[in-house]
Amino acid sequence: MIDSNIYQEDLRAILNHDYPWEQLEGHDVMITGANGLIGSIIVDVLIALLDKYDFSLTAVSRNKESLEKNFSYCKNEKFNIVSKDVNEPMDEFESDIIFHCASNTHPQQYSTDPIGTIFTNVIGLKNLLDMASKRQNSKFIFASSVEVYGINDKDALDETSHGYIDCNTLRAGYNESKRLGESICQAYRYKHDIKCIIPRISRCYGPSLKSDDTKALSQFIKNGLSKKDIVLKSKGMQRYSYCYSADAANALLYLLFYGKDGEAYNISGPDNDMRLKDIAEYIAKISGTKVVYDIPDEIESIGYSKAENAVLDISKIKSLGWMPQYNLKDGLLRTITSFGESTRGQK
Repeated sequence: MIDSNIYQEDLRAILNHDYPWEQLEGHDVMITGANGLIGSIIVDVLIALLDKYDFSLTAVSRNKESLEKNFSYCKNEKFNIVSKDVNEPMDEFESDIIFHCASNTHPQQYSTDPIGTIFTNVIGLKNLLDMASKRQNSKFIFASSVEVYGINDKDALDETSHGYIDCNTLRAGYNESKRLGESICQAYRYKHDIKCIIPRISRCYGPSLKSDDTKALSQFIKNGLSKKDIVLKSKGMQRYSYCYSADAANALLYLLFYGKDGEAYNISGPDNDMRLKDIAEYIAKISGTKVVYDIPDEIESIGYSKAENAVLDISKIKSLGWMPQYNLKDGLLRTITSFGESTRGQK
């Protein structure tokens, strides 16, 4: 677990929500991508509930060393860590509440592991849905992405928006496999009566960021903490939505209890309408550095999104009663402060 006061405060805030946690009783819960930005928070939250409620919890990731380091504090016999690639069959498990958060999620992974990026979103998803189909009334949360909207010139993207994706590119493997993943969920709902809910998550950041994350915002934060110049690989005119990682994890838990079967929901923070260059300048200001511009190399540029506008309309999930807590400026300050006060728990 990350040993920062801010991260602990994030966990307490989620646990203090008046959720019907008792509905977890009797279930076998699995989180894939358990070392990741969002999955790790969900694991830490649910570990805190194991002593009070009777359910089992399984954290899955390919990196056994990180799993053991991040969750070694939990000695509850109802908690299991599993080092496994979800692209392999999951026949040995029978979980009936699944958060599928495993995915390649940043540019360097898209360009250096394009096959793994696609397979985790498609084959890995199929394997997990096959497992879920063995149990009646299974619930499946498929962590999808803002990337399904592709290139779009709408001011705000709601769940019915459809943008353009050039499928004949290496970078499209992520977008298209997330789109296909959503369709696979619908097919399994129809054939196997699995309850599937699809959060479409905006670009995330927070105290649970991993050191190897190559998303632009992640690199801004990393450079700011190191007192290095904030490097922009473009003119920085892109307008994207962002979400603090604890807000995103909280949204997935909220949708487990209150989301409607078969529906997709945009997940984003409030008041996030900032261009990338403005975010870079804000981080430079609070970290005492400056912004510089640099053209990306060929490997880097392959993984970058071509979308210039990806601002999400979150009216749909707000109509259920969910609200994000942190706007972008407050979330960034919390993230940078957390990194500064902590010896990192996430590798």
